[in-house]
Amino acid sequence: MTTSSYPFPDLRPAAAGVARLLDGIGDERLPDPTPCPKYAVRELLGHVVGLTTAFRDAGRKDLGPTTATAAGTVLPVLEDDWRTGLPRRLDELVEVWSAPEAWDGDTQAGGVTFPATIAGRVALNELVIHGWDLARATGQAYSPDQASLEVSYEVVKPTGEDEGRNSIFGPVVEVPDGASLLDRVIGLSGRRPDWRPGD
Repeated sequence: MTTSSYPFPDLRPAAAGVARLLDGIGDERLPDPTPCPKYAVRELLGHVVGLTTAFRDAGRKDLGPTTATAAGTVLPVLEDDWRTGLPRRLDELVEVWSAPEAWDGDTQAGGVTFPATIAGRVALNELVIHGWDLARATGQAYSPDQASLEVSYEVVKPTGEDEGRNSIFGPVVEVPDGASLLDRVIGLSGRRPDWRPGD
């Protein structure tokens, strides 16, 4: 939700979209491949747990080990209690970024210090993109809300200052004219919108 009185994105729909997928991920799916080449479903879930923790703490300005570790430095390890722990962290993430003060000043996530107004949008984008990853890997429907997709598009679209872009998102995957906003966002994130397990 973005209004004149609260001009910041609402992370709630994107977080709920990820949470809805969890019941459809049986233990037998944990070794399955995902659109992230280095991650099976297990590691992708571990990454989502880590990023929700990091961006929760970033919103609190509680900077330390959870916010200082660069993404991708180690293979994520999925906690045994992820089925209860991840929904709890998603709720905490939403609660933190629902407070206007979360968007004030600078903060840190993934070892990078940047304005909180950007950090909150990056957090939302991570939920949207990795929600798609999980849904596609586990054969589930996924329909992010329009407002979240618009924020994600602004985060992933190339700009003239994106020298390090491919190290974060990967090379842009071209999509057909008239592609949905979701497909455009996924293509800009370096993923094939038509990816299926086994590709």
